[in-house]
Amino acid sequence: MIINNVGFDHCHDADFFIDRPDGSGDYLLLLVRTPAVFDIGGRETATSAGTVFIYPKGRAQRYRCTAGSVFENDWVHFDFDDRGEEEEFLRMGIPLETPMEMPLEFLSYCVKSIAYEKYSDNPCKAESAELFMRLMFIKIRESSLNSVSGRRSTQFELISTVRNKIYSRPYEQRNVDSTAHEVRMSRSAFQHAYKKHFGMTFIEDLVRSRVSYAKMLLSTTNMNINDISASSGYHSYVHFARQFKEQTGFTPSEYRKKAQNAT
Repeated sequence: MIINNVGFDHCHDADFFIDRPDGSGDYLLLLVRTPAVFDIGGRETATSAGTVFIYPKGRAQRYRCTAGSVFENDWVHFDFDDRGEEEEFLRMGIPLETPMEMPLEFLSYCVKSIAYEKYSDNPCKAESAELFMRLMFIKIRESSLNSVSGRRSTQFELISTVRNKIYSRPYEQRNVDSTAHEVRMSRSAFQHAYKKHFGMTFIEDLVRSRVSYAKMLLSTTNMNINDISASSGYHSYVHFARQFKEQTGFTPSEYRKKAQNAT
């Protein structure tokens, strides 16, 4: 699989539109977080926030934001190494040029991971990026099949959605009560179910997601450590440093130095 270009968390102005009569020369996967309008076969179709849309190679690409609104999306331009690989993808039966409403948190996390791999110096970055793409295809197909069959989300799926959110956006402010309300569970039922499924409390997992995000920033950016603390969801640097050392055994400065020496 070939990843030609990738971007995440892009926010465009209210006059945003794309008009490529001959397409982009490759496949295009869009994760659109805001309402949008797609031109499909010469007819405009309005879509809701939280839409996946895949353009096949060689097809016109025309889409825009809704009137007076911004356009927020992640995207991947991709292609295949050979005909057999493309045929395997097409056999999955993922709808093309069709808006698919579904949760985007985990898919967005995959796009972010693909971007990280593509622009990193990792020796196995192509293989890693391809695995994330294949995982996205599987989850998109799964969500599409569930939508057709009318299956209801299980408790595990609901809580997994929450977990995907905290790992893809660990900097968002959350607590047990607000998150339990999000999945329509009582505080005690949510805490019990979370530990049952993931082997740790929600707060323990939230801390782990934030420390993991901070580790990524420390090892791949030159950001000031105080800014990394804030970007990882902490209001207090002291609190951040204490939890970081509890999780890793290093202070943030020690971890950065260790990561730099390893490259």
